[in-house]
Amino acid sequence: MTVLAIDTSNDCLGIALVDETKIIGEYMTNLKKNHSVRAMPAVDYLLKECHVQPSDLTKIVVAQGPGSYTGVRIGVTIAKTLAWARNIPLTGVSSLEVLALNGCFFDGLICPLFDARRGRVYTGLYEFKENILCVKEDRNILLEDWLNEIKQLKKRVLFLGNDVSLHLDLIKEIMGELAVIGDPSLHQPRPGLLGLLGMTREAVNVHQFVPNYLRLAEAEAKWIEQQKTST
Repeated sequence: MTVLAIDTSNDCLGIALVDETKIIGEYMTNLKKNHSVRAMPAVDYLLKECHVQPSDLTKIVVAQGPGSYTGVRIGVTIAKTLAWARNIPLTGVSSLEVLALNGCFFDGLICPLFDARRGRVYTGLYEFKENILCVKEDRNILLEDWLNEIKQLKKRVLFLGNDVSLHLDLIKEIMGELAVIGDPSLHQPRPGLLGLLGMTREAVNVHQFVPNYLRLAEAEAKWIEQQKTST
């Protein structure tokens, strides 16, 4: 099995090729650049560098969200197109779960985190027990409320993500000694881990597969509110 993994859900652009025994190759950047321009050239580059033909691919795995609305859409659209064109299975994996797997050697809870603006974050709670396990499902929530909630568990929590630095003071203020801040090398989700996570997971219907935004885009939310007030 040769799996192509795609993650464009945040600033990190990640492309990987994996099989049952190894990560064949990874392409990763952490730049505020347009994924719609860079993602397919990155796929093409990695395939050529690893001497893999499109016909060799047996599955596509994509980071389904949450994250940047535009970023998530780009990755999901590319993945669906490739899976449909090659007539191969498609699987989606939580973008937060992929990041959480970086903490697989941590003896405690793992909190991946993406900034969602206005004091809110995309987050969830995981732990690693031979496999990555979800303790609290992914959500969009005020960070202060989230920290007060997980503090009640009275367990050490490893915080991961490039956006952790934006909220460092609040995390330390509320969590105190229970907070463990990940090393910078652990803050970027790895596309190779995405591929390994999705390799054995059930395939989805390509045409029905949609991003997991966890909340409406601001423009959509305003439109719905306007419709309510006009009726």
